[in-house]
Amino acid sequence: MTKDFYEAIKNRRSIYAIGKEKVVPVSRVEDVVKQAVKYTPYAFNATSGRIVLLFDENHEELWSMTKETLREIVPLDNFAATEERINSFASGYGTVLFFEDQEVVAGLQEKMELYKDNFPIWSEQASGMLQYVVWTSLELEGLGASLQHYNPLIDDQVKQKWGIPSSWKLRAQMPFGNPESPAGEKEYQSLEERVKVFK
Repeated sequence: MTKDFYEAIKNRRSIYAIGKEKVVPVSRVEDVVKQAVKYTPYAFNATSGRIVLLFDENHEELWSMTKETLREIVPLDNFAATEERINSFASGYGTVLFFEDQEVVAGLQEKMELYKDNFPIWSEQASGMLQYVVWTSLELEGLGASLQHYNPLIDDQVKQKWGIPSSWKLRAQMPFGNPESPAGEKEYQSLEERVKVFK
């Protein structure tokens, strides 16, 4: 599927109604994610970004543990809406977990003392870029996705379940699947209020 770059940016939206039909093969998702990891820029080529891809039962297990974790802290009166939301994520067929390796960040802080306070900031910025590249790439492939943040509530369980190194810090979760309905209408703030141009 070939799309214009700006069309891809415009069409990348939060899609919550996702299904399990594998309209894109698992192998293609893996390839797209690996390309994103390889080519997303990092300050000083830090390459601290890490990804874990969960499919099928592993994907469902992630959202099951998330739901049970939330069940313990969300008031019972409000839990039905929470459960419905989590179930919508589980209804897809995969999830991308985004991590930043704090060992890499700490190593750069030691190596370049002058910039040590900036490396954690740059790590977060690069993680955001990686999330965006993956999200837009999945959209280009015809998949629906959204970005979620249930960290740090689920961090320890995720690390234990999938043997994640202790230095990897969970930053976001991106459930994806076959889009079953489009994103809703979106209003955009005036660009004149957001962009200043001096000629």
